[in-house]
Amino acid sequence: MKLQLLRNATLKLEYAGKTILIDPDFGSKHSRPSFTGRSPNPMVELPVSTDEILAGVELVIVSHLHADHFDKVAQELVPKHLPLICQPGDEEKIRSFGFTDVTPLTDSLTYEGIRLTRRDGNHGSGPVLEKMGHVIGLTIEAEGEPSVYWAGDTILYPPVRETIATFAPDIVITHSCGAKWDDLLIVMDAEQTIEICRIAPEDTRIIATHMEALDHATVSRDDLQAYANAHDIAKQKLLIPSDGEILHLSAPNA
Repeated sequence: MKLQLLRNATLKLEYAGKTILIDPDFGSKHSRPSFTGRSPNPMVELPVSTDEILAGVELVIVSHLHADHFDKVAQELVPKHLPLICQPGDEEKIRSFGFTDVTPLTDSLTYEGIRLTRRDGNHGSGPVLEKMGHVIGLTIEAEGEPSVYWAGDTILYPPVRETIATFAPDIVITHSCGAKWDDLLIVMDAEQTIEICRIAPEDTRIIATHMEALDHATVSRDDLQAYANAHDIAKQKLLIPSDGEILHLSAPNA
C-alpha cells in the first residue's frame, strides 16, 4: 500500500489497486476562524494542489462533518459521483451537498475486494463529548495488503484498546496532536500515542497524523518524537510523516 499524508487528517491511500481519499479538508491557509485565538485555521497550506490530490481517486471516506475533516471547499471540489462512505446519521447531510452515491458504514462492507469495518471512537470524554458529536474509526483489509486500523478523531479508551487487541492490525493510524476543547483532550496526545505503541503487537507500525495544522493542538511532531525517544520507542515502530510525505508499506509476510 501507499499512504500519503496531505494535511491534518486528510490521507490518500492506494490499497489493493484502488485509490481512497480520507477526510478531505481543502481549505487554504488561514481561511477558517481560530479555535483558541492563537492562529486562524488551517495553519498551513496543502502540500500539493487539490487537482493532484483528486487525481485517480475512486472512493471517498468521511468520518464526520467537522470542517477539518470535510470542509466546504472539499464539498464543492470532490466529484459528486464518487462513492462516499460516512458514519450513520451523516448521509442525508452529505447528499444535500450533491453527492449521489453515499453509504453509511453501519458495520462492515466490501468495496472492490476491500473490507471496511466501522470501529467506535470517542471524540473526547465527559461533557465535551456532546459538543464534539459522534465519530467513527475503521479497519481496512484486503488480500496481500497490510491490515490497517485508522482510529480517527478519538482519545485512547477501552474500545480502541479492544480493536487493537482483537484485530491485531499491521498498521495503526492515530490522530496525535493533543487537541483540546474546554481544556479537555479530544484526540490522542503524546502519552496516549506512546501507549498505543506499547499495546500494539510487536510488528505493528504506528503512524501519527493530524498534527501542526490546527491552533487548538498541543503536541507538535517534535514534541511527539521527543516523548517517544524518552520512552524508548523505536523509530521503525512510530512513524511521524510530514505533510505531503508518502509511505510505502507492506504486509509483514509479503
